[in-house]
Amino acid sequence: MSTMELNKIMAAILLAGIIGMTTGFIAEMLVHPEELEETAFRPDIESVPAAGGAEEPVPEISIAALMQDADPAAGESLTRACQSCHTFDQGGPNRVGPNMWNVVGGPKAHIDGFNYSSTMATAGAEGQIWGYEELNAFLQNPRSYMPGTSMSYAGLRDAEDRADLIAYLRTLSDDPVPLPEPPAAEPEMPEESAEMPIEGGAIGEPAEAGQQ
Repeated sequence: MSTMELNKIMAAILLAGIIGMTTGFIAEMLVHPEELEETAFRPDIESVPAAGGAEEPVPEISIAALMQDADPAAGESLTRACQSCHTFDQGGPNRVGPNMWNVVGGPKAHIDGFNYSSTMATAGAEGQIWGYEELNAFLQNPRSYMPGTSMSYAGLRDAEDRADLIAYLRTLSDDPVPLPEPPAAEPEMPEESAEMPIEGGAIGEPAEAGQQ
């Protein structure tokens, strides 16, 4: 290739570059976007829940309410997981845990001579009893309700299962304690009257004689 042809090629490339740059400058002068003073679309940040935010608290179910319809037969089936540590018949022997006869309504540490943890023994000595609320809290999480207990059971998380189990334990007695009173129903709010009474009659009517 001769030097003249090479110069022509280089000149053509240079000219193409100059034309491209010039075209870009002219286009930018003729067409340019207008900057907006504020964002046209604003995301609704307040309505979007924050990641990892606190969950809505789960309403606590009253054990007294659940006990009204609890099923002792279903509770008896739940004791299968407990029978390696407890017996449930009257006069049955103690195992790792005490016999469960007469536990509902009875004192904590209710079996004489059983080697309870110091925490349980102290509660029994203080006259504390196994009421419905106490059994419900203990069965839900024994170590949380009574720190220091030697019971290794992790707890029964389902409230209806706990009610069924307590209902069965209640039957383990010659004289079962009464069921707890159901919680009182919340009073219904009276509906507001569409028309408010107006002293002295309807609007525009004069009051009766003697009324101010």
